[in-house]
Formats: sequence, C-alpha cells, structure tokens
Amino acid sequence: MNDPLLWISAISATCGCFFFVAGSIGLLRLPDIYSRLHALTKADGLGLGLVVLAAMLQQEHWIPVIKLGMVWLLILFTGASVSLLTARTALETKVPWWRKEEA
Repeated sequence: MNDPLLWISAISATCGCFFFVAGSIGLLRLPDIYSRLHALTKADGLGLGLVVLAAMLQQEHWIPVIKLGMVWLLILFTGASVSLLTARTALETKVPWWRKEEA
C-alpha cells in the first residue's frame, strides 16, 4: 500500500470519527429536537462519508468501492427521510421550540 494513500485514509477516518463525536455531543447538548436533528444528520452524514472514503481508499478492486458508495448514499437518503419524518411529527404534535428564558 502506498504511504500517501495510507496517510490520506488515516486522516479521513480520523476526521470522520471527529464528526461522529461532534454529532453525538450535539445530540446530547442542544436544547430542542429540531437543533438536535440538524446536528445529528449533518455531522453523521459527513462523518460517515469520510469513514467510507477511508475504506474506499483501502480497496484494491472497484466492486467494493461501488458497494461502499451505494451504502453511503443509502444511509444518507435514509437519514434525511427519518429526520424529515421526525421533524414533521414534532411540528404536528406541537413540540415546543427552545426559547431563552429571560433572567
């Protein structure tokens, strides 16, 4: 394996893990469901993309690369759909938006 390719792959995987952790922290720390959905879907989509890119760079043939890309696209579409349905249900059931309390 080429050293530059290995380094790019390692950096991509590390950055992907960073975005996964950032999305998880956003899920735990943000105040309302809408902010949490935004942080989770954006950060996890990017984090997964970077991890998949790292895995793609390690493959020797095109078939696994295509399969990894299809899995990434499937998870992106699924995450966006679930996020939309969750936000729509929260709006329909009148889940309140976060408001800063005046002291």
